[in-house]
Amino acid sequence: MIKFDQFTLNNGLRVIIHEDKSTPIVAVNLVYDVGARDEDPNKTGFAHLFEHLMFGGSKNIENFDEPLQNAGGQNNAFTSNDITNYYCTLPVQNIETALWLESDRLDSLAFTPKSLEVQRSVVIEEFKQRYLNQPYGDVWLLLRPLAYKKHPYQWATIGKEIQHIEDATMEDVKAFFYKHYGPQNVVLSIAGDISTEKAKILVEKWFGSIDTRKKYHRALPQEPQQTELRTLTVERDVPSDAIYIAFKMGSRMEQSYYTADVISDILSRGESSRLYKKLIKETPSFTDINAYITGSLDKGLFIVSGKPKKGISLEKAYELIKTELALLQHEKCNEEELTMVKNKIESTTIFSEMSVLNKAMGLGFYELLGDANMINHEEEKYHQVTADAILKEAKTLFQETNCSVLFYKSKNK
Repeated sequence: MIKFDQFTLNNGLRVIIHEDKSTPIVAVNLVYDVGARDEDPNKTGFAHLFEHLMFGGSKNIENFDEPLQNAGGQNNAFTSNDITNYYCTLPVQNIETALWLESDRLDSLAFTPKSLEVQRSVVIEEFKQRYLNQPYGDVWLLLRPLAYKKHPYQWATIGKEIQHIEDATMEDVKAFFYKHYGPQNVVLSIAGDISTEKAKILVEKWFGSIDTRKKYHRALPQEPQQTELRTLTVERDVPSDAIYIAFKMGSRMEQSYYTADVISDILSRGESSRLYKKLIKETPSFTDINAYITGSLDKGLFIVSGKPKKGISLEKAYELIKTELALLQHEKCNEEELTMVKNKIESTTIFSEMSVLNKAMGLGFYELLGDANMINHEEEKYHQVTADAILKEAKTLFQETNCSVLFYKSKNK
């Protein structure tokens, strides 16, 4: 059980405090309620661009990293289709350095032509290196628009195309910031050896004077139910063939989310998992195979991906995978298999909660979903998954009309 206190400043900033006396380190986490799904379809990649721009200097701080490093801290950030998260850890006696840095860039980011050009170049280079020039790098640029036709999950966090970032103007950037980066659109969570009373004084000191901004109300186009199998075949200069199968699944707040997550572990978590035992060990057909979920807040994707062995066609690989998925649709998994998977999930959860940074991140994320206390009920949600629920979910999830398949062929064959 993770205990915490929470309060909200007058400007709308939500704050979560978890006191942990076991460590001299404090974690400061800010999760902004903005991701790639909130972008204009003709101006994509902005959420990720801002992850970079937020380190490009603010009104009183030209270099974000230097003062934090001088205070013995380190920091990073990440962007998803749903959120943008900034975090740092540092000795608790220097916590004000982190609060000063974070509040200054939230209040008054430096919109300088130099910062925009530098970060634009960094993002464009990242687009080229990670998505265009890396083997299998463009998979998500192909698979997302295959699976989604209406919902903005149809593009990756890097954006649809490089030109959207190349064409970004200072006016575009400012508009995005003031739309999404207000105190009412962020959750600040602090975990470490600091009392709620002290933390409240410091948070009020550094964030209390920041003006609230107009609240952004999300109204995204909903994805219609898929009614037919979708396939796409591409040929690339990669070492071997690969297959990516995407099924639409429930949103993060549905119980079916937890059922699908358990199914993914039954299929591919460890060497005792079904896909590993059957398709790699017993009848070697793949060199690599995985099942996982995207973890999206709106209706997400359940992915099965693999690289078939030489001599196994992609069509044959697809049939082999379908055979394994059909077993889950027609036969209940045994209790021993289910218990083993749940135990692995529980041990992962317990291990993650040893870190103050993970606790700060988790509390902030669940508060963004609507209730920070959800962090204390995640295990319970997984334990509620039954063999009957898995059978029912598999029958719905693995329908061919709910499936999008990317056949990724190698030119080198």
